[in-house]
Amino acid sequence: MKRILVVDDEAQITRVLGTALRAAGYEVSTAANGLEAWTAIEARMPDMVITDLAMPQMNGLELTQAVRRVARTPILVLSVRDAEATKVKALDAGADDYLTKPFGVSELLARVRAHLRRNEADDAEQEHLVVGVFVLDAPRHEITLGGEALSLTPKEYDLMALLLRNADRVMRHRQLLRALWGPQGEDQPQHLRVLVGQLRKKLDRGDGVGYIASEPWVGYRLHAEGFAAAGDE
Repeated sequence: MKRILVVDDEAQITRVLGTALRAAGYEVSTAANGLEAWTAIEARMPDMVITDLAMPQMNGLELTQAVRRVARTPILVLSVRDAEATKVKALDAGADDYLTKPFGVSELLARVRAHLRRNEADDAEQEHLVVGVFVLDAPRHEITLGGEALSLTPKEYDLMALLLRNADRVMRHRQLLRALWGPQGEDQPQHLRVLVGQLRKKLDRGDGVGYIASEPWVGYRLHAEGFAAAGDE
């Protein structure tokens, strides 16, 4: 069942959309503002986000930008503002679509179906992902480096696949901990440090080239083409 997060500070909107989406067979969660939504996203990434623009604490544009930094999750923006500049700003921030209030529920559901279908097609293409010197073959549960298959534990594979799908982006410690161990893993940063250390050893070809760089106090970044690894911890 596809999971959809509806974000709006108007309780009536979240209630109506939640009812319609559940009736259409989706699992729905709601948030009253962008900050609340981001907390929910960090705990569990939904299959799609439907968000209002004008909200307290973190608005829809800021939420869209935050999501787009870490995932390709479809984002549908809702707003009472029909100005072209507003639509352009939302799309430039990373939104996939824009719907002006008031709107018909049938149209909303049609757009949701379209974006989820498109995302599934994109995911299918990503099952065989070439990123720099790496190849991720998801159906075979295999990752190669320079044509050589890596011998990875299940957790090492999960971490490497996550980094490859977000190559050259900073993945924050908290994001990685939650993705790999769930919400309960957030307070165990040592698990991540150990796992990254193990993975770095398996990526080491003795040529001084590293692939997983530390971003101090923030997280890790995968460099798909490698970098001079001396001193990186």
